Amino acid sequence: MDSLSKTANRDLMAQARESLRGQWGLAIGAFVIFALILNVVQFVPYIGSIGGIIIIGPMSVGMCIFALALSRNQNPRLPQIFEGFQKFGVALGAYLLMVLFVFLWTLLFIIPGYIAIYAYSQTFYIIAEDNNIGPLEAIRKSKEMMRGNKWKRFCLDLRFIGWMLLCLLTFGIGFLWLVPYVFISQAKFYDDLAHPAVMQDAEPVAVESAQA
Repeated sequence: MDSLSKTANRDLMAQARESLRGQWGLAIGAFVIFALILNVVQFVPYIGSIGGIIIIGPMSVGMCIFALALSRNQNPRLPQIFEGFQKFGVALGAYLLMVLFVFLWTLLFIIPGYIAIYAYSQTFYIIAEDNNIGPLEAIRKSKEMMRGNKWKRFCLDLRFIGWMLLCLLTFGIGFLWLVPYVFISQAKFYDDLAHPAVMQDAEPVAVESAQA
């Protein structure tokens, strides 16, 4: 699945803003619920951080399902953020393996650890679209997709640093808008790799429901 991201990062960001037009309230609500759930679980007695580890994979897959639907203008719905739990085993397994692999790479040096993070960055999107894939296969596909694209994705993330600094001046309130902007831009980046026809205004590739 070696392919290069062809759309300029600034254009991916512009497309993300266009997809968010009229959907900001829904997007902000989804990301607020996502963050609240992950944080609240940390304080549940007898579960704490273990509960967070257990749900972060499925919740991340659910957010990818939602983000892809919004990015592709395919009737995004708030309940989609929970659809990752219908792929619980794969999502949890992929998350644990990614944490393990990044940790092992970090033991060599910090930089290989960061490279690994970018290599695995498409894993949850891949799981969101494929109901039959396993955790290791999803990670392998992500590594293939990111071959030659890690620097471009890093540069995409760098473009948001200025916005992050501005959000700090708003006492963090600006992050309510910035986080969806970042996430949808990353979803555009994924589609530019996996489904370039979507980025060329061809008929969009539907996000598979976990119930399919």
